[in-house]
Formats: sequence, structure tokens, C-alpha cells
Amino acid sequence: MTSVFDAASVLDAITARFVVAVLRGPDVERTRLAVAALASAGVGAVEIAYTTPGATELIARLREEHPDVRVGAGTLRSTAQVKDAAAAGAEFLVSPGFDPEVAGRMADTGRLCAVGALTPTEVMKVAEYSTIPVIKLFPGSLGGPSYLKALRGPFPELQFMPTGGVTPVSLHRWVHAGAVAVGAGGELCPSVAVAAGDSAQIRTRASRFLAAARAAREDSTTTTDRGQETEDRSNDA
Repeated sequence: MTSVFDAASVLDAITARFVVAVLRGPDVERTRLAVAALASAGVGAVEIAYTTPGATELIARLREEHPDVRVGAGTLRSTAQVKDAAAAGAEFLVSPGFDPEVAGRMADTGRLCAVGALTPTEVMKVAEYSTIPVIKLFPGSLGGPSYLKALRGPFPELQFMPTGGVTPVSLHRWVHAGAVAVGAGGELCPSVAVAAGDSAQIRTRASRFLAAARAAREDSTTTTDRGQETEDRSNDA
């Protein structure tokens, strides 16, 4: 199925800023307010969970209101939800776990897709769908960055986006473990702050996340460059 959505460019945009905000709001209006706060802080990708009332309407409105933000749909557990999210204009689709029918429908939309997996067996099942380029490591808090690093041993070609338990403090460990992006929920947008319309708190948290992500990736690049320099000197000796 041909799609007007360029999955590769959406993935590039997400990995460029590294942090995907995962939102489960109490209603459309307060979730819109939270997204506006995130966007003003520089967050470039927002995943609207389908546990949010009016998620389909919300995604359509956010696409119009924030053209510079990649708006996706998450917590997709049925083919009907996938259909609705795609019709609303979701630029990427995320499921918390693997269901062959749901995953197949997601892939058929042509959007960027991420399917949840935790164990090596689940990762292998998701990897069978070559059109699903991202594994959502969920819940990431169970194994942490060390678990991701271990998984990447047998699956070096796969791209992982850990979600759950990600904090600004742990971001550097996720970067060094090989994550291409992270999904951040309650630590980035606490449900209390979203419900209260506390835009200032959300902006502050978003700024901390983005600053930590930039620092972690710069450190990772420097470490890689130093390693290459050491290898080059060794080869020249």
C-alpha cells in the first residue's frame, strides 16, 4: 500500500531530537495544552495514547495546530484503532505489544511503526515484519539500559526505542546502550501536571529532557571519536 507519509523522514526527525513525549491526557483540551507546552520547549515528537478520550479527534487537531511536531498514535491494540489513527493523520503508530493482525495493519498504512517487545522471542517475532523498523522496548524500566545493551548483541541491526522509566538522569545510559530514541511519559508529563494545565512545569521538564539528550549524544560522539583516534594510532604504530 502506497502512503503519502514518508516513514524514513519521520524516523529521522524523531531520532534527531531523541525524545518522544508519550501523553495520556484526561481529555482533548488539557492534552492539547500539554502538547503546546511541549512544542514550545522544543519537543519534536508526541505520541498520543489511545487511552486518551477523543484521541482520534485530538490527533487530527494537533496535526493542524503543530505542523513542526511529529504527531503519532500510541497504545494501539486493535485494527480499528489503527484505522482511525491513520485516518486522523497520525505520522507514526505505536503498539505496546505484538499482535500479528494489529502489526500487519500498522505496516499496511505505510507510516513509521514501532511495536512493543521485551524478550528476545518477542523481538524475533516483531523483526519478522521487515516494514516495522523500530522495536519499542517496553517496559524499559524492567531491564534498564544494561538489558538493551545485552539485546543488541544478538540483534545489532535492529532499532530500539525504550519506553517506561526513562528520566533525564538515565538518558546518557540509554544513548550509550544504543537506543535510537526514547519514549518518555509520566516523568516528562506527569498526569497531575497535565490535569492541572500546569504548562510551566511541563515546559521545564521538557527542557531538562532535551538538554540531557543533547549532552548524552554529544558525549557519545566524543567517546566514539576518541575510540577511533586510539584505533588509528594503534594501526599506525
